Amino acid sequence: MGKIEALEITFDNRKELYSPGECISGTVTIKVGQKLQCKAIKVNCNGFCGITNKVNETTWTAEEQYFNNTVSVSDKGTLKQGHHTFPFKFLIPGSAPTSFEGNYGKIVYRLRAFVDTPRFTKDYSTEKAFYLLDPLNLNKIPDIWGTCSSSVIQEFSYMLLKSGTVMLKAQIDQKGYIPGQVIQLSTVIHNKSEKTTSNINASLVQRVTYQTRKPTHDVRVIAELEGGRVKPGRHMEWKEQIIVPPLPQSSLVGCDLIRIEYYVKVSLKSPNVLLTLPLQIGNVALDKKFHPSKNEARLSSAHVEDTTSDSASAATSLSPPLAPKPTPRPAPRSRLSSSNTPTAPPTEYHLGANGGAPMSGSLANHRHSQLVSPSGFSYAPGLSFPNSHQNRSGTDHGRTPISGSTRTSTLPSNDHTASSVLTPVSLPPDYSNSAFPQEAPPSYDESCNS
Repeated sequence: MGKIEALEITFDNRKELYSPGECISGTVTIKVGQKLQCKAIKVNCNGFCGITNKVNETTWTAEEQYFNNTVSVSDKGTLKQGHHTFPFKFLIPGSAPTSFEGNYGKIVYRLRAFVDTPRFTKDYSTEKAFYLLDPLNLNKIPDIWGTCSSSVIQEFSYMLLKSGTVMLKAQIDQKGYIPGQVIQLSTVIHNKSEKTTSNINASLVQRVTYQTRKPTHDVRVIAELEGGRVKPGRHMEWKEQIIVPPLPQSSLVGCDLIRIEYYVKVSLKSPNVLLTLPLQIGNVALDKKFHPSKNEARLSSAHVEDTTSDSASAATSLSPPLAPKPTPRPAPRSRLSSSNTPTAPPTEYHLGANGGAPMSGSLANHRHSQLVSPSGFSYAPGLSFPNSHQNRSGTDHGRTPISGSTRTSTLPSNDHTASSVLTPVSLPPDYSNSAFPQEAPPSYDESCNS
């Protein structure tokens, strides 16, 4: 490096993960081999989002700036031989979005240090990245409570002849999950045709949309399951579980160029039936004590008690005193039985409590795989990627089982109203050999029933 032998940026407490609104501080260390004249030593802190329609392109098609601040830590002078340290401190805006890195765009935060030397002398610079996490609290998302379900009816045609219909209905137990939780999937197939259906498939899908002039959709299958077939005239039920692996959160608040969506897709190839169940991935799990119906019930009961007490006190104060009533005579005892007859059977004797027609069977699993590619989904802070620096070759269809995490650290959380369940942090994966963008999936009808 010439006269400067070392130029390094160090964060206080070696911290690399921050939250919006937090201060980032550290020092710039310079080791000089011989005297060096400099005009100034500056430190720059900036954050931006850049997207493109080509894999790993460095020239951005669209860009979005979040902040760009520069401070001078040393004025014009001469650096003597030896080590020199210069402290710095920046305030991260509260509106900055969570860090993210994908095949066609990224949200990047970095610090850069410059040693500005006189004319005809070499300038020196270095940079260091840091990561931002704004935890997504699922309890604050509107219409997040309840199950999500959908159904579709499709005619079964064979050799250009219609042989009946097939109804597919699916439901997941929640609309929001955090990594590590389990999606409970329940599916019912009514085969009112004369042909056997194909194997039923279910998958957890991530769709990242990059908002260029012609939006690019990066669709990835995170986990895939397969069940059995349904014979003609049979009604079958298929229940499965999908473990949510470490994934970027659904919402990148403050970023207008990147949108992340998740959904469970349930399908049959024969007949061609498809439905989707959208869901949210966050950092803070749903907590039943924040359910709005319970809070409303608690408030309404308190309001009724207050109204009743106020009415009673008003009636006591306004009504004239009444004459005492004569004491009523006791009712005669029953001569038929010494015990009361129940008006309804106990709850354990209620028949048909679940309602609906009984299923004629349940589907056995033809194949059950919870397999995920280590770089099969985009990076965001708070995630763990096994073998994250492994090069990808060919298309993006290779999958390996989920395993342990790397380089973990505790993540901060600004939410004190609910218990935070956050995942460990790791460095982003290598996207040097990534697949090309996929076409957007066909439009679908969806309905979420609370």
